[in-house]
Amino acid sequence: MVLTRRQAMAGFGGGLALLKGLPAMAEAAYPSRTIKMIVPYPAGGTTDFLGRLVADQIQTGLGAAVFVENKPGAGTTLGAEQVARAEPDGYTLLMATSTTLAINKTLYKKLPYDPVKDFTPIALVAGVPFALIVNPSLPVKTLAEFIAYAKLNPGLAFGSAGNGSPHHLGAEMLKTAAGIDIRHVSYRGSVPAMLDVIAGHIPFMVVDLQPALPQIRDGKLRVLGVTTLNRVAAAPDIPTLAEGGLAGFELVAWQGVVAPAGVPRAIVDQLAAQIGKLVADPATRDKLTKIALEPLPASTPDSFAGYIKAEVDRWAVIVRNSGAEAE
Repeated sequence: MVLTRRQAMAGFGGGLALLKGLPAMAEAAYPSRTIKMIVPYPAGGTTDFLGRLVADQIQTGLGAAVFVENKPGAGTTLGAEQVARAEPDGYTLLMATSTTLAINKTLYKKLPYDPVKDFTPIALVAGVPFALIVNPSLPVKTLAEFIAYAKLNPGLAFGSAGNGSPHHLGAEMLKTAAGIDIRHVSYRGSVPAMLDVIAGHIPFMVVDLQPALPQIRDGKLRVLGVTTLNRVAAAPDIPTLAEGGLAGFELVAWQGVVAPAGVPRAIVDQLAAQIGKLVADPATRDKLTKIALEPLPASTPDSFAGYIKAEVDRWAVIVRNSGAEAE
């Protein structure tokens, strides 16, 4: 059978109509395969814990398998770049931190992604308080004693989760506020650094409180103060550094979920709704509070986007004041 030109064009047009309908059909079917959650830190830390908590919620709420992949390195840029370059289909997510989305913008001379342009914000999850910890063999029990000791012993080494991490910047803030001379030792994650404080290889660090609290309670670490303006509900016996004499001292990081730029809004809204359920759940909020994390008010993709832009500016001041740089 020979088709006329008009018949052929009609058939071609019908095929185009079907093709145009495919994205909508695929979007309506989301999720239809495994979702990957990239955690740009090693297993066992705060970001890994929250990433798995969010993954479980998405898996339960949307009925899709969620695979968590730890991809640490280069101050979270390895994992972040992988997500930024992924297909914007909702099947690759990033458990991002204030390091990834705010600090790195100023820290790196050549960042392989743009924190604002290359990601689709989904939702904030939790705030992360920090604490000043020391090896118990260090002859100090208060912040004042630590500052006096550091002045008598210039060049004390401190560990961090990496150059320009909140752990590093927090110690640099302490250095400035207390007027002490300390030396940075960079690790690939806060947990390895904390383990070296426990082992006595380095005397102290500013660490996220969540993984450190069990070690503090077991006497393996001594804590001299938390970096929040108010005491942390999980450990009300620990004074703040502000109470200890560093008026106004505050360091709180945050964690949230983003996807590659361009993910359809319908998919973003599905994911945001699940995270909203998670952070609003009283049992979850109680769990986060008990392990020294700060539950945050439910956010929207739009409010999270605005928050990221404001945080880029806020952390830029801290990074510049610290003098930290990364290639």
